[in-house]
Amino acid sequence: MVKVTMKEVHLPNGETLAYRERAGGEQKVLLIHGNMTSSKHWDLVYENIDAKYKLYAVDLRGFGKSTYHNLVMSIKDFSDDVKLFVDEVGLRDFAVVGWSTGGAVAMQFAADYPGYCNKLILLASESTRGYPFEGKIQEQDEPRRFTTHAEIKQDVTKTIPVQTAYDTNNTELLKLIWNSVIYTHHQPSSERYEEYLQDMRTQRNLAEVHHSNNTFNISHRHNGLVKGNGKVDDINVPVLILRGERDYVVTAEMTQEIIKDLGEKATFIELKNCGHSPLVDDLPQLLAVITEFLG
Repeated sequence: MVKVTMKEVHLPNGETLAYRERAGGEQKVLLIHGNMTSSKHWDLVYENIDAKYKLYAVDLRGFGKSTYHNLVMSIKDFSDDVKLFVDEVGLRDFAVVGWSTGGAVAMQFAADYPGYCNKLILLASESTRGYPFEGKIQEQDEPRRFTTHAEIKQDVTKTIPVQTAYDTNNTELLKLIWNSVIYTHHQPSSERYEEYLQDMRTQRNLAEVHHSNNTFNISHRHNGLVKGNGKVDDINVPVLILRGERDYVVTAEMTQEIIKDLGEKATFIELKNCGHSPLVDDLPQLLAVITEFLG
């Protein structure tokens, strides 16, 4: 039986981050989840990846069992928490796997804090130029790209419906959303799916995550809302970019932006017959490409 221990660490900024630690060998890997998830959603990886890897999976601020004392207003807020986290647990010389929004957090971390991670895997990651948020304040409005956190909080297309589903335990709506855009091929077992749905409801920062994604841009280009800061140049480790060929969340164009912005530092592999959650769609394929890259 795989041994996974739930732990927590108190950060100097007053937040407490929960994390899961899986026993393993000498190769250390940090897993960073995305929006509407937590470290819980990596469970298929803990259970099936080679025992030579020692895994750490963090609950980002405002997710899972981590605290949310201060609003997150940027991807850098998340990545700075990760820096404090790895310092507190004494983690160095590790690979990072970032899934979806977690990919942006991982890129920001690698850019800001050289010498910590040795390899970077971007799994169904948002672009180096962010993830634009389009919404509506009133149902009759035409969709438009929002510019502020306040607007995103009022959005009636994604923010309010999901937050209401969290608050009212409307797992049927959450399941409908995930079956429409994420679990488009395979689904988790019914028991595991129910655990995932309840875990989603622990999120307390939905609008802030949307805002952070909307304003993230480490490229050299303007993304339509903010100018890029060029921090992509500070990522100096090998990068593996993975995208499922049927990903309805991260478009092929977004992935091409990552490939272009990272250049020769990156290798791209398309995951066949996978959507936004290759963990569920084809775990053996995903683990094969990850472990080949990690070595």
